[in-house]
Amino acid sequence: MMENTVWRQYNSENKYRELLAEFTHIDIIDLIEDEKELYGILKAKLTKKELKLFAMDSAKIDDEKIKAEFSYNDEELEKAKFKLYKKFKQDKVRLNFRIS
Repeated sequence: MMENTVWRQYNSENKYRELLAEFTHIDIIDLIEDEKELYGILKAKLTKKELKLFAMDSAKIDDEKIKAEFSYNDEELEKAKFKLYKKFKQDKVRLNFRIS
């Protein structure tokens, strides 16, 4: 399943667990262990555009390519990234990634 995801289009490895731990300020051992379930929650909590932006930004894709993909200018790209990473810090989103 994970081979055909938006994440894998831009990243060769499923290392979103480490990134989620960093952005949500949750210890990696406290995150849900099942990769499919964790990715499912990630998909549920982010819009398609946000998920794609997260995958592209995490893969260190050049900002120019990201702007072209989303038809953003510099300011719109910065706002989109700010909104995305702010979302990870909100309890209503971040606590969903934690083991119950």
